[in-house]
Amino acid sequence: MPNFHLPLFPGKHYHIFSRAIGSEKLFMEEENYRYFLLKMDEHLSSVCEFWAYCLIPNHFHLLVEIKDENTIQKAFETSKRGKRFMPEVVSNFIMERFSNFLNAYSKAINKRRNRKGALFINYLRRVEITKDSQLTSAIFYVHKNPVHHGLVSQIGDWKWSSYASFLTELPTKLKRESVLEWFGGKQGFLDFHNQPIDLKGFDEPE
Repeated sequence: MPNFHLPLFPGKHYHIFSRAIGSEKLFMEEENYRYFLLKMDEHLSSVCEFWAYCLIPNHFHLLVEIKDENTIQKAFETSKRGKRFMPEVVSNFIMERFSNFLNAYSKAINKRRNRKGALFINYLRRVEITKDSQLTSAIFYVHKNPVHHGLVSQIGDWKWSSYASFLTELPTKLKRESVLEWFGGKQGFLDFHNQPIDLKGFDEPE
């Protein structure tokens, strides 16, 4: 089950998701999707590795691995010049990066659409991945989401997920080699994603 107050700790994997407030949409045009990914890299790459993502019109899913504490400390010292790093501030700093990311995107969308107020619901859902099987299923779930919501009939048909990036040799911010290795290689990745799997155990960002 998702936890709205779950701390994010170094070295752990999390499924993170949120949605637009009410009937609003996060993404209405291709440029919105591109800008979201740009801001995601800008604000989060210093504190986490990206294992999978999916953006659909009214919500998003991320599967991330929080970086080690030494890396987090360097990011903290770069961002908070003059402030002393202490282990107890790690989780708050990581959450601050996520908050800054979503705020930056919201401000840009508000300006572009001439709107005011919150764009996202007022909490970020997160689930800690604690088992190998959970990590495997979470990667599949993130990529299957557009099919689950009836946006496309095949996983590979949705442009705004990380799925296609695992099948190319093009540069990527994703932890591609780790994910493919997790499935035993590219063919294993493809085979797993091509089999029907029950998604009922996952929580949607209502």
